Amino acid sequence: MKYLKIAFIALLISTASYTHSFAQKFEELGQTPPMGWNSWNTFQTKIDEPLLKEMVDAYIASGMRDAGYTYFVLDDGWMAMDRDNNGNLVADPKKFPNGMKEFADYVHSKGLKFGIYNCAGTKTCAGYPGTHGYEYQDARLYASWGVDYLKFDWCNTDSINARDAYTTMSKAIRAAGRPMIFSLCEWGNHQPWLWAKNVGQLWRTTSDIHAGFDKDLSNGSWSSYSVMHILDLQNPIRQYAGPGHWNDPDMLEVGNGMTYSEDKAHFSLWCMLAAPLIAGNDLRKMSEQTKAILTNKEVIAVDQDSLGVQGFKYYSFDGLEIYVKPLKDNSLAICFLNRSSRQQNIYFDWKEHTLVDAIAKLDIDFGKTNYSLRDLWTKKNIGTTQHAFKQIIGAHDAVMLKLSKQ
Repeated sequence: MKYLKIAFIALLISTASYTHSFAQKFEELGQTPPMGWNSWNTFQTKIDEPLLKEMVDAYIASGMRDAGYTYFVLDDGWMAMDRDNNGNLVADPKKFPNGMKEFADYVHSKGLKFGIYNCAGTKTCAGYPGTHGYEYQDARLYASWGVDYLKFDWCNTDSINARDAYTTMSKAIRAAGRPMIFSLCEWGNHQPWLWAKNVGQLWRTTSDIHAGFDKDLSNGSWSSYSVMHILDLQNPIRQYAGPGHWNDPDMLEVGNGMTYSEDKAHFSLWCMLAAPLIAGNDLRKMSEQTKAILTNKEVIAVDQDSLGVQGFKYYSFDGLEIYVKPLKDNSLAICFLNRSSRQQNIYFDWKEHTLVDAIAKLDIDFGKTNYSLRDLWTKKNIGTTQHAFKQIIGAHDAVMLKLSKQ
């Protein structure tokens, strides 16, 4: 009996030790999908302190912060081409003459959180010093600068194991002691949704996005994906997303050259997917339409819903698709998407439909339960599910409804 008791205690200690060593990320972060802005989509490596301070100021003036956007993230190109004599990364002195700590302090002074970029390989995608072999040193440096978010890319990683590399960096962030969102950006090549739940708060699921609605962009040896291509890859992995661990279909291209309808559809679907909302447009030059899309609090609330369920495709026929996202308080979001290049008519008789979702334990028969309807883009109440929903929907456009149980 004594032997069994001792063995049981030893097992508990071993299990606790394993759990602690495996669940190394800061669990309290990212309970809803992170929201912010990233420099890459518009500026690539052409960034500097004056430009970025203008962007911070525009972030505030535009209402983005008030709408819930929190992070201001520098992507590739912020650093010098070589580490210093102590092996530390150095902010490019021409781009950031006052150093990275001063810029981080500026971001924080505006009520925002500060994010930065590096890569799991020997060099970043743009050829700057990567983190491979310097994980703990770099994490300590970021902590000393006040970094709140690390985007970690996957270039120049020949013979490096993805799971090991990202786990090592996650442990390094934890050891540095400063809570940081850890964004795994290895493009979904190694199915991070299967292993990264305890490593980071979000993981990229596909190749890079570009500002195209339904046509990919060839970059020679690889292609940037369209909004629709990326959308189609999300449904099979929705069960892996939830509070603190999100599928990331890449950053937003709203305001970067698509039509107003396409931008609205893009934003609607990313919110239905419970995707991180990381804008990538020039905040200083936003049109009123772009601003209205990015700061629509009712649509954002669908993305930020605390239930944390990624939406799913319920219906698809002739270019018209319907997506469903269960929300807290027995509410629902429904998005009608017209992928076709022609105007279409929506006719949806609620009483003929039953919605079932095992992930959210959803089972709704509209013939038995009545819901009120609110159009989240027109911001108008439009009746109930007692009557069929009828509306014309334009090409490459979306209609987004919230259903509240009566």
